[in-house]
Amino acid sequence: MGDTTMRELVYGKGAHVDPIACVEDIGADLATRTVTGYPHSIWQLVEHMNYWMEYEFRRIAGERLSYPDHAIESWPAHPEPAGETQWQAVRDRFGSLLARLASLAETDDASLAKAVLPDKPNSPPSTAGAILKQIVAHNSYHVGQVAMLRRQYNQWPPLRGGDSW
Repeated sequence: MGDTTMRELVYGKGAHVDPIACVEDIGADLATRTVTGYPHSIWQLVEHMNYWMEYEFRRIAGERLSYPDHAIESWPAHPEPAGETQWQAVRDRFGSLLARLASLAETDDASLAKAVLPDKPNSPPSTAGAILKQIVAHNSYHVGQVAMLRRQYNQWPPLRGGDSW
């Protein structure tokens, strides 16, 4: 039967910003801009979300992965892509990974209950459904950061809209 609420949250609902709308109308020049005192650009935030979505899909598929030793390992090594083509590829991958999350949310309860091996020593196994919820919460957190950066740049709301109060 799947989890309709979780599928809706993948794409933003209520207080959760639509992640696609939040990045689709941003050019590479804005995506690579940084704010004094804040360590990441919008491009880096999106790449970080892509990293964790890909990581968790690999775990769900049964791949044995080791959790990164340091948080920096899940962030892009370079502060920005080479240009608009590379930024578009990052956004395309983001959209594709979100679609996979939505598909996972729509799977049957047995699929969501599938055991997933731990990636940290001495951690219990998880389930695909629990990982889905964690990824959605993680994305919501970072998409909120994208929204705040857009506000800093006077580029809010996105073309498709977003709360502005």
